Amino acid sequence: MKVMYFDCFSGISGDMILGALIDAGASFENISERLKHLGIQGYALKVLKDRSYGIKGSRFQVILDEHHMPLRNLSVISRLIEESSLPADIKTNASAVFLRLAGAEALVHGVPLENVHFHELGAIDTIIDIVGTLLALDELGIEKVYCSPLPISHGYVQCSHGVFPVPAPATAEIIKGFPIRFIDIEGELVTPTGAAIVTVLSEFTRIMPGMKLIHTGYGFGQNDYGIPNALRVFIGEYDDAENTTDIEPVNPEQEITVLQTNIDDLNPEILAFAADKLLNHGAIDVSITPLVMKKGRPGSLLTVLCSSKIKMKLINIIFKETTSLGIRVRQERRIVLPRQEICVETEYGPIRVKISATTNGEKQISPEYEDCRKIAGEKDIPLRSVYDASLQAARSLLKEIN
Repeated sequence: MKVMYFDCFSGISGDMILGALIDAGASFENISERLKHLGIQGYALKVLKDRSYGIKGSRFQVILDEHHMPLRNLSVISRLIEESSLPADIKTNASAVFLRLAGAEALVHGVPLENVHFHELGAIDTIIDIVGTLLALDELGIEKVYCSPLPISHGYVQCSHGVFPVPAPATAEIIKGFPIRFIDIEGELVTPTGAAIVTVLSEFTRIMPGMKLIHTGYGFGQNDYGIPNALRVFIGEYDDAENTTDIEPVNPEQEITVLQTNIDDLNPEILAFAADKLLNHGAIDVSITPLVMKKGRPGSLLTVLCSSKIKMKLINIIFKETTSLGIRVRQERRIVLPRQEICVETEYGPIRVKISATTNGEKQISPEYEDCRKIAGEKDIPLRSVYDASLQAARSLLKEIN
């Protein structure tokens, strides 16, 4: 199997990805020619061989004609991709990356997905970066992509809506659920486009998978942070069966802390309040299970799932809000499906929905209960009607995109 590893030691962006892939052997001429299948105009492409802190690599550039920069929404971009003569798998993956990018923008700005019209999303260079990356991976014959944890820096970045802290709001939304690490550099290391590409295409690992190394490549960014502003890629081959143990998956397998306590002398209303408070303070999930305790007394098992970083805060809440005298604590691992949250427009108003992909590629859609409940109460309509409307809107949107 031919695999590739993104070593994001100094960040990642769309142009850095393409620069690194071209430096590792993808043909710039072939990518440029195949990009013409999209039928878009107003740009020229250039790749420069360059050096940064003594390391040689490639710098990919999209040169724009500012008279040809229309703002496009997700539907327009999806139609542009679908009507092109690109291979079906490239169309599918490109649409998935744009859905992740647009979904993050919609959540950050509080608008339905189909209303997202942003320069960052509709710009020609973003389309080139995403589709060009998929064309480069196809040419290189990459069958599986891995990625290191993403480096998160500090400082501020200029967006079309103003100045925002790093990571940019859309980037922060995109990387939810994926491994990150802090790096003491002021400036934007991870862009929304770069984050969207790797979170859709990659499996994240703390260590590079074992492989027979064939190529390496460096793609340079546009800034100088005192270290090489570059993305490094490793391309190699490995036997899936022989090397599986070399890979330490970070996502979708995650480590969680489980807190449990038995309670038999507390008003159920107070226990329900405690459960809500735990969720509001960062618990991943809280459940209350009926128990029959000693001497036949009815009781409840309170179970809390959380990250290890906040376990003491939640333990203090349990002791404060309940009559528990002791809490069991253990570490477990869970496997979760990749998911993202988007906002859809229904006849009753905008509603958030979660979309997850099953192992057979099917999509599961889960409307946000609180959004549905609020609308049902305000408009005095059955909750089931709001729930069904959000499901239908999400299915229609996915069908349109795919």
